[in-house]
Amino acid sequence: MWHEYIGATRVEEVLQILADRGQKARIIAGATDLILEMEKGIRKGIETLVDVTRIPELDQIMLDEDGNIHLGPLVTHNHCVASKLIRESAFPLAQACLEVGSPQIRNRGTITGNLITASPANDTITPLMALGARVLLRSLKGERFVSLNDFYTGVRKTVMQPDEMLVDISFPALQSNQRGTFIKFALRRAQAISLVDVAIVLTFDLDKVSKAAITMGAVAPTIIHAAESEKFLIGKILDDKVIEQAAELVGNACRPITDLRSSAGYRKTILKVITRRGLKALVDGTERSQFPANPVLLWGQDTYPTGKLAKSIQIDSHTPIHTTINGEKYTFPNGQNKSLLRFLREEALMVGTKEGCAEGECGACTVFLDGVAVMSCMVPAGRADGAEITTVEGLAHDGILHPVQQAFIDEGAVQCGYCTPRFLMSAAKLLEERSDPSGDEVRQAITGNLCRCTGYYKIVQAIERAAEREA
Repeated sequence: MWHEYIGATRVEEVLQILADRGQKARIIAGATDLILEMEKGIRKGIETLVDVTRIPELDQIMLDEDGNIHLGPLVTHNHCVASKLIRESAFPLAQACLEVGSPQIRNRGTITGNLITASPANDTITPLMALGARVLLRSLKGERFVSLNDFYTGVRKTVMQPDEMLVDISFPALQSNQRGTFIKFALRRAQAISLVDVAIVLTFDLDKVSKAAITMGAVAPTIIHAAESEKFLIGKILDDKVIEQAAELVGNACRPITDLRSSAGYRKTILKVITRRGLKALVDGTERSQFPANPVLLWGQDTYPTGKLAKSIQIDSHTPIHTTINGEKYTFPNGQNKSLLRFLREEALMVGTKEGCAEGECGACTVFLDGVAVMSCMVPAGRADGAEITTVEGLAHDGILHPVQQAFIDEGAVQCGYCTPRFLMSAAKLLEERSDPSGDEVRQAITGNLCRCTGYYKIVQAIERAAEREA
């Protein structure tokens, strides 16, 4: 594991650390991939983690005077899901972000991190490439812009240098004559890696296609364009015959592999199917029909609350961690190189936070970090310094159970009990976010939580009962 954790407050500070320490230092924001890879021994030789999550103004989504949308390096998937600008002017990206993991994962994972990880199955790369995105890389030596088409050199490989930081993602906002969609196919509806995915962005001249971008994920070593299909669509009216032909060309353009999750032949077939569905939805104007009008975020408020640092911090094995847990201040001399999950369980002795999968799949470790629901197994313990953390032990106040806790008792929503804390945390944050959630919103809120006893009906019923009492 790492030996040193640095909580940075300025980009210039980060660039200096990267220049000084090279391959031994890594920037973390969401850390939803890096922490797991380090724990599994896949990533070796990293001694310093440079946490940029508390640098001000890096989580902005902006539209410039030239009509380009800019995403800062701390823009999370849920930032995009919540953004009116992204939903209206970059809808395929909003769709892809909503497909990533669970609310807890989307609250930590950043778009920048998704791009840099460079897996061909990473959902947001596909729509950003179709939207014509480019990235801005900065180091002490200067800056350079790189088109996303040129950013990738292979599976999990990019053109980034060890001393560079990705500081901006930009792409043209969709205009009134442009429409786009993103479709992902996976083995389950949430918390699943793409078997295949496709993004389609079309420009229309009246009823004819004047420009087309079709990109495909999880079917080649990198995200690729369906060049023949893009060319074929130009000048065409999207009738059933044209759609069928375009989908066939997309299937022919992919180069999928056979693995444990699917055969190559199945991937090719499914890619044709979802391309056909996407094109048909764009013709019918139904591409937005399944997107929730008010997505569940598990922020608890209208804006994403971020922790702040008065000055940068540097934590090694000799530096105590000062934090607030459930409203009480603590100082811990040990646990600096642990995940926040193990730090809470082994140092703070808050054992209500459970370890299930320890890789962000089950939600057992859900806590509130500076007011936001996250999975603590993917957060370095150093992030607790100067932060406010709430665990399941902090839901009750003055001996009175939280309404969700009481509802779980009354409705018999507890079976083996191992998963109960995760559902309580997600439900409590949901009720903080909205007082009268619909049944669908309750289900959105708990998509990141697995119940080993499959007692979901009682759990949903208990959350709905708690909401009624609160209302």
